[in-house]
Amino acid sequence: MGLTTSLTNAVSGLRVNQDALDIVSRNVANQGTPGYHRQSLNIVDYNSQNSTYARTAGASRAFSTSLQTYYTRQVSDTSSSAVQATYLDRLQGTLGKPGSTGSLDTLYGQLQNALQTLATSPDDYTARAGAVSQAQTMAEQLNRLSSTIQGMRQETEGQMASDVQNLNGMLTSLQEVNARMLDLGMGDTARSALQDQRDRLVSSVSELIDVQASYRGDGTVALMTRSGVGLLDNGLSTFKFESAGNLAATSEFDPDPSKTKVGKLTLTTPSGLTIDLVASGVIQGGELGGLMTLRDQTLVEAQAQLDEIASGLAQAFSTIQTAGTPATSGTASGFDVDLASMAPGNDMLLTYTNGGVEKRVRVVNSTQAMDYIDANGQRVLGIDLSGGAAGAAAALSGKLPGLAITSTGADTLRILDGGVGGTTTVKLATTRTTAAGTQGEGLALSLFVDAGNTAFTNSLEGNPPQKQGFAARISINSAVLADNRLLIQDEVGATLGDADRPNFLIKQLADLKFVSGGDPVASKGRFQLSGNLGEVINQTITFQGSSIAAAITKYDDRQLTLDTVVQQMDEEYGVNVDEEMVRLTELQNAYSANARVVGVVKELLDALFNAV
Repeated sequence: MGLTTSLTNAVSGLRVNQDALDIVSRNVANQGTPGYHRQSLNIVDYNSQNSTYARTAGASRAFSTSLQTYYTRQVSDTSSSAVQATYLDRLQGTLGKPGSTGSLDTLYGQLQNALQTLATSPDDYTARAGAVSQAQTMAEQLNRLSSTIQGMRQETEGQMASDVQNLNGMLTSLQEVNARMLDLGMGDTARSALQDQRDRLVSSVSELIDVQASYRGDGTVALMTRSGVGLLDNGLSTFKFESAGNLAATSEFDPDPSKTKVGKLTLTTPSGLTIDLVASGVIQGGELGGLMTLRDQTLVEAQAQLDEIASGLAQAFSTIQTAGTPATSGTASGFDVDLASMAPGNDMLLTYTNGGVEKRVRVVNSTQAMDYIDANGQRVLGIDLSGGAAGAAAALSGKLPGLAITSTGADTLRILDGGVGGTTTVKLATTRTTAAGTQGEGLALSLFVDAGNTAFTNSLEGNPPQKQGFAARISINSAVLADNRLLIQDEVGATLGDADRPNFLIKQLADLKFVSGGDPVASKGRFQLSGNLGEVINQTITFQGSSIAAAITKYDDRQLTLDTVVQQMDEEYGVNVDEEMVRLTELQNAYSANARVVGVVKELLDALFNAV
């Protein structure tokens, strides 16, 4: 090997060493920098007949498409779980744990105790005042819980608006990064830094919405949702959020844009197509997905359960149950029922056997056509009873096989079996109506009332039905607040020593049964509450507690998985300072060796020139 060849080899080695030192210094300087990917130098060896030397062929950046794809998905899932866990943890603090001070089951127990005290000492002013106070505390707690839930739903809308603004900004930045990636004159250092920025932006986008990233050979990236809707490719899609203003308990999502009462989230594609992301179910993860689940499902169900409790509370105090009068016609027997006092939402309970099989039917006074089996196996029919007995008989005709249903007066409905030898037997026919006031309607009274001191009848008419949002409106009858003797006196001038009304109310709370959710098919996915009021309250608290615990556990599990993925990424992408220091020592030694070769060649060439 000649001196010139040796010099060439040593100089090329010095250049490679210098480039490698630059990479090492860059790695060490960025150790711990979020989103930085370790770099390494590509070295190509050239061999010829007379010499061997090395040249650099740019820098490589540590990157794994499969690992990055898994990380992006896990970020979306964890972000969705995180926001839900945060909100639900706050809800748990508001609802309280079973038996805790201020929880609904505790307040309900205190109301029952107050009624027991009232039944023992009905003529005691303190006992009456205590019962009214406990009832008012119960109503006010339902008001507060409802207000808290709606406040949280309002917060989700504000957070969604902020997320949409940030999301559009990040997608615009990604589009700019893609454009810069196409610059063929860009150096390796700048390209690697731009790729780091690209991956950080993709990660930030995945925190807000579930995405799939397609990494291309030229360094650009295309994004779409998991459901396949394009976000960034040849063009840029734009998100838009239109707030609905203040949300109330009656503000719910509806697939019909003209009926929805919550904020609208849309996506406009580069072609101009606008997609309703909520109605179409496009978003399946990320913080936006979690916020939509909270606003339209989780918190709505919590409100619905509070409304069930408020509804049950009002009905337990105000429901008047009137058994039908036994009636016969020839060999047929059954009952006459009076429909005169049936308000919208009131109902009639029928129990009969047909072919040896017991049938239970609840006929609701409503103009809405309903026919379903509730969670307790009871058939529910919606019949307009406002037209009197004749209209009711006509509407029920053919719906209850084996029964003969006729009218015997303007408001009297007769329900008979098939007579001797028939296979049908009517066992029970009872109407349940609502006491509109505090006296003159038997032992029931309208203690818990709706807005404007109006009676709660559980009417299904109007949009929304009366039950929806009732927990936010429930209050104590102003007449009872003004005169607590009405808790005892079911008739004007009745004695204060009579405990019949308190005992009746205690029995109503224990015996009156409720079933939530309406049609189980229409309410698919919602937990069905059933039982007396105490059982409904306990089921609500237990369900919310377990749901909240499950949401927090789910977040913890996903966070643990994400931490594992991040650790794996650190091992694959991150900078190990110890390894870099070892590499630095190797490069310093190689640099010294090459420099020594250059020095020796220089000395030999100087000696040769001097000899000449």
